Amino acid sequence: MRSPHRWLLFALFFISGFSSLVYQVVWTRMAFATFGIIAPVLSVIISVFMLGLCIGAWAGGKSIGWLTSRTRSSAIVFYMSVELMIGMSAFAVPLLFGASEKMLLVTGDMDSLGYLAFSAVLLAFSILPWCICMGATFPFMMAYVREHDQHNSESFSFLYVANVLGAMIGTLATAFVLVELFGFSQTLGIAAAGNFSIALICGCLARAARKPGELVAVQTISSPSNIEPIQDTARQSLGRWILFSTGFASMAMEVVWARAFTPILKTQVYSFALIVFGYLAATFFGSLLYRRSVRKNSLSNAAKLISIAVVAAFLPIIVNDLSFLSRVAQLSGYLSSGLLILSITPLCAALGYLTPSLIDQDGKGDPARAGNAYALNVLGCILGPLFASYVLLPWVGERNALILLALPFLAFYLVMSKALSVGYRAVTALLAVVALVWSLVGPNDLGACLTRMGCPIKVRRDYAASVIAAGTNRNKRLFVNGIGVTELTPETKFMAHLPLAFHSGKPESALIICFGMGTSFRSALSWNVDTTAVELVPSVKESFGFFHKDASALEANPKGHIVVDDGRRFLKRTSKMFDVIVTDPPPPVEAAGSSLLYSEEFYALVKQHLKPNGIIQVWFPGGETTIGQAILRSLQESFPYVQCFRGIKGHGAHMLASMQPIQNLTAEQVEAAVIRQSWWSTSMKFSPGPSLREIS
Repeated sequence: MRSPHRWLLFALFFISGFSSLVYQVVWTRMAFATFGIIAPVLSVIISVFMLGLCIGAWAGGKSIGWLTSRTRSSAIVFYMSVELMIGMSAFAVPLLFGASEKMLLVTGDMDSLGYLAFSAVLLAFSILPWCICMGATFPFMMAYVREHDQHNSESFSFLYVANVLGAMIGTLATAFVLVELFGFSQTLGIAAAGNFSIALICGCLARAARKPGELVAVQTISSPSNIEPIQDTARQSLGRWILFSTGFASMAMEVVWARAFTPILKTQVYSFALIVFGYLAATFFGSLLYRRSVRKNSLSNAAKLISIAVVAAFLPIIVNDLSFLSRVAQLSGYLSSGLLILSITPLCAALGYLTPSLIDQDGKGDPARAGNAYALNVLGCILGPLFASYVLLPWVGERNALILLALPFLAFYLVMSKALSVGYRAVTALLAVVALVWSLVGPNDLGACLTRMGCPIKVRRDYAASVIAAGTNRNKRLFVNGIGVTELTPETKFMAHLPLAFHSGKPESALIICFGMGTSFRSALSWNVDTTAVELVPSVKESFGFFHKDASALEANPKGHIVVDDGRRFLKRTSKMFDVIVTDPPPPVEAAGSSLLYSEEFYALVKQHLKPNGIIQVWFPGGETTIGQAILRSLQESFPYVQCFRGIKGHGAHMLASMQPIQNLTAEQVEAAVIRQSWWSTSMKFSPGPSLREIS
């Protein structure tokens, strides 16, 4: 193929990869807002994305020969068509997500089997067709390459490098630049513009394609049905098992890494994008090395790559030692985060080299065979995230999940190690054993650190999170995915007492969004009002008894109700009205889920469920002044009456907002009302904070 034409195709596939990952990142953010910020949503997004690639690669490889010969058209015409279809997703998916959200309101609580199953079906229905088109791009473009160069046997890896490079840059640009500057809709529009531009260029290429008669002649030579069959060998069968297993393990690991790295990377919207970027950057580097090896005819064999992968698979476990990373973080928080991202790169680079090399060897440039091999790899990528979310994380936890996922690499190493020299085999075997043993006994996670400090803990896991309840007496804390979200403090009591005390009438109902330790729920019940608490993570609800001895009695109270659901979704599907609504999102406030509960869109939803003189209490735990000012502005834009009080311990702020004037009470009146209503006897001094003018 002529060099200018070759680099044009590289550019087209780069843009295609860029747009595809823009879609995936934005779809993930939109799905969290629509279906809830829980691990299964992330897993379904990844799995459906990969399912589409699998179906598209397989079906595209099977059909492209028939399509070109039947229509007497160049393969570039069909590539143009799927790019046009992908671009249409920018307009269709938001509409489908909106319709899905309405349909899900009748399926019950978020932890119900009905909700989890139906949401997965709707999510798949919304994005699968476009992902199938993405998968078809590989065999369609490979067929076009073959029209110009019938003997090209490395077209898959060439296109793979371009696609991964575009995906890598698309991930970073979307998370850190595009969404921040343009929002979801315009970012999707930018991705669609990329697809439509590709289609326009392909239309020009199609006009310049050879005459129909020549195309038919080429198809007679290169159509899968006319190629001399390539006999499957034991080596090829092993290669296909490797393709499936490495896809399964690597994508399952990606889901586990997202949870295991949370104590260091935190829960900001950028955290998962950083993991994906590290994954793709290393994959691109490995693919680039493979292409260089092809040109120099110095390919590394699969056994050597597996020997690297088997050691590298344990690196993220070894590096993710909380004691070690805490000391590193004292030097720089960015350094500890960087070490975690770097720990995944050796494995991803090895797989970035191995995957295209195995597909090139299996397909030998034929779109159908390459499509089948690629589909096997992607099939593993489909099943891996689902297995990680629904089986490994709830049952064995993060570290054990990563160890189990590393075992396929160890098994392949044992099968293939005979191809290695004796010395190299001895060194890599020793390193693998040391890495495995150290992964089992060495790294200190949060639970191990707390236990070593003599702190009693109770660990619970579910599909949404890993939860640790820790401490004794009044020194108790709650950790979700390694992040300390709350502690036993009178501050959480006043989150309920303040709005109930300031209510101008006789409050009858309260809603607590974000259950935490259950302290606000408990305090609201002390006013003898109907109290509903909403919590996203089932294990947080189950930890109630660890923090309060009277938890069983409170759960049996007919006026108390604890619902497992997303707070926004609960408000959308309930018709109840409340006198008081309390929000206490887990820190940090800029986290992916918490930030949604400080938005004007959320406050608009709250107003629909507040009684005429109802009050919402918003807790700001403190932090950057600009963030606090933004939260206040959102409240002021949403409610005409807002009051702000400094937290009891001198940090943070209780913000009260209402559609009606909020009565002015002295600190003594508030304290008297609280003590009169409450069953707890310890009096807590409370003082009004600075005015809104002083804070904002």
